[in-house]
Amino acid sequence: MQAAVVSPHSSSFIPATTRVKFVGYSSITTLPIKNQRRRLSLNLRHTDSMAAPSPSSVGTAPKWAQMTVTIPAQRRGCHLITSKILRDIGQDLSGFKCGLAHFFLQHTSASLTVNENYDTDVRADTETFLNKVVPEGRSAPWKHTLEGPDDMPAHIKSSMFGCSLTIPITDGKLNMGTWQGIWLCEHRDAATPRKVVITLNGI
Repeated sequence: MQAAVVSPHSSSFIPATTRVKFVGYSSITTLPIKNQRRRLSLNLRHTDSMAAPSPSSVGTAPKWAQMTVTIPAQRRGCHLITSKILRDIGQDLSGFKCGLAHFFLQHTSASLTVNENYDTDVRADTETFLNKVVPEGRSAPWKHTLEGPDDMPAHIKSSMFGCSLTIPITDGKLNMGTWQGIWLCEHRDAATPRKVVITLNGI
């Protein structure tokens, strides 16, 4: 806002009403101001330099949505779950023009990752890699064996891939590459249903 120009009727006193012009406004607003001698009434005259908000900026306040999706128990290995996720969040997702989708797996013996969505051999080869990198069985050096020989390796594999993902949202859809999909990697032999907390944020 630019400085106001005050034009009192006389330099010897401040009249009851002084007209003040504020450059940069488009309507007149009257505000009472008290001083030691008189009560001032300020007329704020807006000029056209302050344009009204454009239509594109109206109704674009950020919004949030959150839900929990339960993935049925899967056999040990890597599983493509994109379609299951989209079935459960599609209605909420469609309300976002631009934003981010955050996926958080609430478990320590499974993991989430984004990878190949077409050739199932990629998922099989990834499971083979994990089993070769993280030893399992009596020869393994792990101390934590109370929950079975596959449990400690499952914890390590979970930390390798991680339990969270962030994917951009564009025009109501997850903006992934053509060959990308969301994987749930199950690292236990006797798996249980897995819960994924999904948070959507955007406009």
